[in-house]
Amino acid sequence: MSQEVSLPHHHGQHEKAFSSLPQTDNFEQVAGVFKQLSDPVRCRIFLLLCHSEECVINIAAFMNMSSPAVAHHLRLLKYSGLVQSRRDGKEVFYRASDSDLAQELHHIIEKVMNLSCCND
Repeated sequence: MSQEVSLPHHHGQHEKAFSSLPQTDNFEQVAGVFKQLSDPVRCRIFLLLCHSEECVINIAAFMNMSSPAVAHHLRLLKYSGLVQSRRDGKEVFYRASDSDLAQELHHIIEKVMNLSCCND
């Protein structure tokens, strides 16, 4: 948990924020998710997968990228828990995870970019 810190300046109620703030190492998961979305290509792929389920070949064509490059980005997004996959025969389809985190990030991205979700 947090540690007691003697602050050089006392400004009132803001000291409560210091005492309840978790330690830096508690932010590893949060930083990891934001790291994945800090790449504009991964952010765009994630947003696409929030609206449709697609195979690597279609994503690669849409992104004008090679399939191996797209697969690399998908692996990172999947590892962070933002996308999930399913196999249908020889093809693997990807979509945004059903998690609250993925749904919230979807809405945040659209809000920041002033987009309207076609499903809302």
